[in-house]
Amino acid sequence: MKDLTKGFPAKVIFLFALPLMIGNVAQQIYNMTDSKIVSMYVGGNALAAVGATAVVVNLLTGFVNGLTQGFGIVTARHFGAENTAGVRRAVAGTMMLTGAVTAVMVVLGLVLARPVLELLKTPAHIMDDAMAYITIIIGGQVFVALYNMCANTLRALGDSKRPLYCLFAAIVINVVLDLLMCGPLHMGIRGAAVATVIAQAMAALSCLYILCKGAVLPRRDDFALQGREVRELTNFGLSMALMLSIVNIGTIILQSGINSLGTQVMIAHVSARKIVDILMVMIFTIGISMTTYVSQNYGAGKIRRIRQGVCHALAIDTVITTVLILVSFIFGRQLVGWVATSDDADILRNGERYIKIAVVCFYALGPLFIFRCTLQGMGAKIIPLVTSVLEMTVKVLSVMFLVPWLGYLGVCLTEPISWIAMTTVLTFGIISTMRKVERRFAHVEARE
Repeated sequence: MKDLTKGFPAKVIFLFALPLMIGNVAQQIYNMTDSKIVSMYVGGNALAAVGATAVVVNLLTGFVNGLTQGFGIVTARHFGAENTAGVRRAVAGTMMLTGAVTAVMVVLGLVLARPVLELLKTPAHIMDDAMAYITIIIGGQVFVALYNMCANTLRALGDSKRPLYCLFAAIVINVVLDLLMCGPLHMGIRGAAVATVIAQAMAALSCLYILCKGAVLPRRDDFALQGREVRELTNFGLSMALMLSIVNIGTIILQSGINSLGTQVMIAHVSARKIVDILMVMIFTIGISMTTYVSQNYGAGKIRRIRQGVCHALAIDTVITTVLILVSFIFGRQLVGWVATSDDADILRNGERYIKIAVVCFYALGPLFIFRCTLQGMGAKIIPLVTSVLEMTVKVLSVMFLVPWLGYLGVCLTEPISWIAMTTVLTFGIISTMRKVERRFAHVEARE
């Protein structure tokens, strides 16, 4: 466990974020490698099928990840306030609520998978592959939820390293099983899905073992939560979950526009998106780290330290974005060709264009992550939700007007437009919220 209320903010934030960054980059590299394995052994249509299901899977994963991140805010606040009993009760509530929500989510996912894929205009020739893949992946969301619950609880307590170790082990297992099941065993796209679920189970169970060995493991009476405690967990959990879900719903809508542009465009987008996701993780993890940093310092009443941390995080993201722009402009086309296993000129051109436009606009995306996670950590739920609705609105309008007008270029411009709009709103929101919180805690910091 690590106390983030002490030390130079930039150093504390970066060192806490570094294991998250390494873990998430490794996960995204695995996702890219998985796509490579599928395209090599199963074919381009199978890669398109995986891409068609990605937005639905991301919706489910994003919901449960957001839910457990929100629960982690409550845990981190108790930890920052040095309230051990409160930490144990928050962990108990996290376990119960995560289990209940996951059960409902898996059932709904299995029932609605095909109707959603049909609504997204998934091409008929890849529908069977898409359904075979997504059915297995949705069943495995039980392990995804368990891992996220344990990992986000450990991170709330300042431990960002041990969840990384569990993730690394799972990635290695996943790659080995992918090669085995898609290659010699000839299990096709189902093999890729089964390999993923087995690896997710290994990560979840190992992370649960670590959590159970900790000093914050709830006792039997900690599970008898009061109504106020349940409401607090539910408010923070659902706020984060809805925020990420609304964003992913917008992405699902945008996917319908991509699907309408044909299989070649789908392959280009899937390949380029894998690369952008890897690069995006580098700045996304700084924002996620701010959730724990802000929550712990809020619990300790150190508001000036929160403001200082936001400034330091923005500086870190600016440096990272500049480096990522150089990397993407030099190697973008080659990476698209490697992931897609193709030298088709249209695929390479479209993929490279998507990467360049997206990464340049990371200068707006970095502050977006930092501001939104900071607001969540301080308990401001409305503004982040409003910006998520704004992002979804931009994507809906893009499918209606921008994509029919500009084709795939419209897809490339959609997210950067939404990032700039959201960051503008969040800038005003964080200035206003910070002033209110500073006035509320003025008497606390005056005594320090």
